[in-house]
Amino acid sequence: MKPQNLLQPRPAGLYCPPGDFYIDPVRPVERALITHGHADHARAGHGHVLATRETLDIMALRYGTDFARSRQAINYGETLTLDGVGISFHPAGHVLGSAQIAVEKNGLRIVASGDYKRHPDQTCAAFEPVRCDVFITEATFGLPVFVHPDPLQEIRRLTASLTQFPDRAHILGAYSLGKAQRVISLLRTSGYDTPILIHGALEKLCRYYEGQGIDLGELEPATVEGGLADRAAGRVIVAPPSVFGERWTRRFADPLNVFASGWMRIRQRAKQRGVELPLILSDHADWNELIATIRETEAGEVWVTHGREEAIVRWCELNGIKARPLNLVGYEDEVE
Repeated sequence: MKPQNLLQPRPAGLYCPPGDFYIDPVRPVERALITHGHADHARAGHGHVLATRETLDIMALRYGTDFARSRQAINYGETLTLDGVGISFHPAGHVLGSAQIAVEKNGLRIVASGDYKRHPDQTCAAFEPVRCDVFITEATFGLPVFVHPDPLQEIRRLTASLTQFPDRAHILGAYSLGKAQRVISLLRTSGYDTPILIHGALEKLCRYYEGQGIDLGELEPATVEGGLADRAAGRVIVAPPSVFGERWTRRFADPLNVFASGWMRIRQRAKQRGVELPLILSDHADWNELIATIRETEAGEVWVTHGREEAIVRWCELNGIKARPLNLVGYEDEVE
């Protein structure tokens, strides 16, 4: 079987003709396999959704319990068969419940990575390389300039700032699913045990993570009746990055904007957002990790999706690996 007969790009997303299903479709379809709960990969309105239990729970939290007509949970390493196509889910290390999806028929195996990272993260299962014939990799940070620093080293820059500026509230912008919980966990790992204030938009997901046994320490709402003591001077407030510049931030003492993102390596992006303390913390693989992962899969062919496709394709060609960009649309690489 040729790889393009098992999985092929279509306007709605990656489609498997023999199994009649899509992976992370960008529009409603009858059968969808979902890698993780971020909105650009997990959309409401499908007929049937197959995903990990955590991803299904997260979709229900974000879209309501009727986000699909029916749903089915699958465990990591479990194999199902859909119309003669073998399917298994494997940890992607991106966010809680995130998975790579392996699709197999007639001895050919293709692995769709979804989004993934290789740095340790106590808030989700660690990435596991899966041997395959074709590996479909993301390339959000698919340029050699992107090499992520040690996460704890970055979070210690935040705790150092709290010591240096005890009269200023530190508003930490972090995406609500995955990044917010990860930065809170990293703060706890670094020894920061003060209660952390969270924006209301983060509460449901943080409580869900805690319900799955992930220790985030003491969390308090950032909107308290009667105001906050000392206007949260010297404390951390975790909120969606969209709050920067909003009136909401004025309730805090001389707010200092902090943003956790892999894009913070680009100084111009930090400046445009008014970020005083950029933390290079990504939930995606960097250039070295992308290359190492491709090698570990031992794939003879690589398909590259959303991101910096050309550089990864070129690296593969120089290293004797057949490669091509998929040019899929509808997947966001900015909000990470």
